[in-house]
Amino acid sequence: MVERGEVLWSPRDPAPALSGFRAHLQRQHGVSFGSYGELWAWSVANLASFWAAVWDHFEVIGTRTERVLEGDLPAARWFGDASVNYAQNALARADPGAAVTALSQDRDPVRLDRQALIDLVGGVRTGLVRLGVGRGDRVAGYLPNGVEALGCFLASASLGAVWSSCAPEFGTRAVLDRFGQIRPRVLVAVDGYTYGDRRIDRTREVAELAGGLPGVETVVVPRMRERPTLAGATSWEELVAHPGPLDFELVPFDHPLYILYSSGTTGPPKAIVHGHGGILLEHLKALCLHADIRPGDRFFWFSTTGWMMWNFLVSGLLAGATVLAFDGSPTYPGPTALWEMAASERLTYFGTSATFITACRRAGLRPGSDCDLTALRTVGSTGAPLPAAGYRWVYEAVKSDVVLSSISGGTDVCTAFVGGSPELPVRAGEISCRYLGAAVEAFDSDGLPVVGRQGELVVTAPMPSMPVGLWGDADGSRYRDTYFGTYPGVWRHGDWVTIFEDGACVITGRSDATLNRAGVRIGTAELYAVVESVPGVADSLVIHLEDPEGGPGRLMLFVVTDAGHPFDEALAGRIREALRSELSPRHVPDSIQAVPEIPKTLSGKKLEVPVKRILSGEPASAVLEPGALANPEALQVFLNGPGTDGLDTLGR
Repeated sequence: MVERGEVLWSPRDPAPALSGFRAHLQRQHGVSFGSYGELWAWSVANLASFWAAVWDHFEVIGTRTERVLEGDLPAARWFGDASVNYAQNALARADPGAAVTALSQDRDPVRLDRQALIDLVGGVRTGLVRLGVGRGDRVAGYLPNGVEALGCFLASASLGAVWSSCAPEFGTRAVLDRFGQIRPRVLVAVDGYTYGDRRIDRTREVAELAGGLPGVETVVVPRMRERPTLAGATSWEELVAHPGPLDFELVPFDHPLYILYSSGTTGPPKAIVHGHGGILLEHLKALCLHADIRPGDRFFWFSTTGWMMWNFLVSGLLAGATVLAFDGSPTYPGPTALWEMAASERLTYFGTSATFITACRRAGLRPGSDCDLTALRTVGSTGAPLPAAGYRWVYEAVKSDVVLSSISGGTDVCTAFVGGSPELPVRAGEISCRYLGAAVEAFDSDGLPVVGRQGELVVTAPMPSMPVGLWGDADGSRYRDTYFGTYPGVWRHGDWVTIFEDGACVITGRSDATLNRAGVRIGTAELYAVVESVPGVADSLVIHLEDPEGGPGRLMLFVVTDAGHPFDEALAGRIREALRSELSPRHVPDSIQAVPEIPKTLSGKKLEVPVKRILSGEPASAVLEPGALANPEALQVFLNGPGTDGLDTLGR
């Protein structure tokens, strides 16, 4: 048993970027701090000084005066008279020798130095201008994680156009629900892709998008398959056929850079608009000061273009790192495929999901023994809370002196609120700190901050990467209701968090999927950590159906068993006993049911709230769009409602 809070790694040497930033603060602001906690407290109490220091220390290319922050949430405005361009800063800082490496399961590796990347972006930019794209126009990509997506994004940003992307595994309806809101002028879409040993055709989907998206004037198709493509489409070769100079349109600090989307599992996907300046400053802070990414590093995060971690990955250019883009299955041709890639590419930062780490641990992998990971300095984890056992596995099976940084944030801010710091120890099951400049607190039911107790994760002061707005929300009412409807003037994120005296924290699941039984309230992540540590359990989903009369309600646990392991009373008994002894007798489920798989979003999050609504009697069509799911077929067993007829069920 791994105890939460056990120290697994401690810092030895000062981190260059954070040490340099501290020195800058002392020179320019006359302040110095003995501990990270003191630095964090100063950063949130002096937001204008802190973010001005980030701009100055990293020598942001752009213009500004002394106006930094005006107003407060939800109407705060940052650097009101500043002009910047994200792409200009990214390309100026990219590693000159090796800016991007793109690996795919069906194409040869692509390796671009900074000049080659600049040439690519310049060619795409010239092509977009020929197609009539200008400042404020939208360019949409239905693309895998490769150089085409990166080139289109940076070219759009250079023009002051607005980028938006979906991964090609998204279904047509899911893409129309997203891109249909923003009316892109140009759609860049692949006609197929490869995942593992499967070649997946997308010609029909591209044709449906071309015909169904309002406003699209041109469809550009980078051909991934050797077959005729969409009639009337422009080829990638035509788009980049006439390279031109790469210029940069200076735009206001909050000018739209890209549009991301909420998952679409709790209602229509929100089109979240992020600005040039906010993303630029936030990612410089997050990647350089917290992730400790340095010039010359090799930075990877496993992501598709439909997840905000792709945007986070691309910003590795801001840190002077080589960005490694990977398109394909993480377990093909074998379960150690990504770790072998980490070895061959000499990665210094390996970013992945908590789900992937847990799967590696359960499979008994020992990549540190099988692969040469001597270059690896940091492992990043996100997407879900990482249990303490996952932390221990990294230090036993990957590398004993690596920094494990578990981070938590969201698409809404395109960054993390909490995560690691190279100045702080790594403790099993805990996130090390609140990020600099992020005034994160835990609020109780009365809206008061609490320490050492679970509460709502809130942000009480502005962050530059909070959305510019939601697309189509002209009066801002939807934006205000989404984030500020619970606590006026305070951002409510929708997670349960416990913040300890030393600033470390634990995320325990979504606050809208809380398990509240007889007054004992826990987060779902706590239950999963116990259930999925039981031998024979591969995955799980817990749903609490409340009793409208005020009773305890019905607690339902769905489990996926390991291959070859039967679902029987013996396994169910072990699950109940583990929950009773390690969690709470009140949270022993009323029923334990076997399912073939757990439904998840395309970014790997369990569908707690949508499944709860379906089991409460709502039609699936009103709850979510199957195209937003990684495995929509997994929903089928839940569609019979609370009885879930046809499932193997064991009661208490």
